[in-house]
Amino acid sequence: MADEEGPSEAAQAFQELRAEVTLMRRAVERLTAERMEVPEPPDYSETLGVIANNITATAQRVDMLVKSPMLAMTPEQLAGRITAAASTARQEDRQTIATARTGLEDVTRQLHGYVVSARRGDEQNRWLMWSAIGGVVVGMMLWAVFAGIVARAVPASWQWPEKMAARSLDLPMWEGGQHLMRASAPDAFANIAAGDRIVTANRQALEACRKRADKAREAVRCTIKIEPEARR
Repeated sequence: MADEEGPSEAAQAFQELRAEVTLMRRAVERLTAERMEVPEPPDYSETLGVIANNITATAQRVDMLVKSPMLAMTPEQLAGRITAAASTARQEDRQTIATARTGLEDVTRQLHGYVVSARRGDEQNRWLMWSAIGGVVVGMMLWAVFAGIVARAVPASWQWPEKMAARSLDLPMWEGGQHLMRASAPDAFANIAAGDRIVTANRQALEACRKRADKAREAVRCTIKIEPEARR
């Protein structure tokens, strides 16, 4: 009951205030008119005009306050308005926080995906590296076991065993063959080298003897020159 009488009492008080302000304005206007009729008094018309204007402005403000919807509201309604405004503000804040949290979760999820992808890429690269090393090792072992078998299985004119031996020694085939003979039988290789030197030094004499043997169709004697060991 007291809450219902609050707005009416406030409105009545503003009505009384407005009546008093109106009365004061009329009194000032009448006083101004009377002062203008009295001879030789001080001129207060400008000052009184300013006062009248101020009173008029005050009356207009009082009218606006009287007509304001806030005066028609009960304390409960005013408290409800304040609570609703605060609730709306909190709802907007909660929505802003939820939006920010969602964005942060999305960014975190994307970063986690990038890290996982990079980790998987490193693991794949490491797996490929070890696979390549294992493949090379297995290939070398298979080649060491089956290279000779494969080389001997191909036609002899391909000379795969000889080429493989020369490539292993990093020498031409002729020099590689000499190196193998010297390493396998040094004395036999020395005899072969000595015979090659004798044949080379007496090439013309041996060629003439061969012609005579072919003509006579029998063995013939040949005279050759052998240089001393020191001159070789």
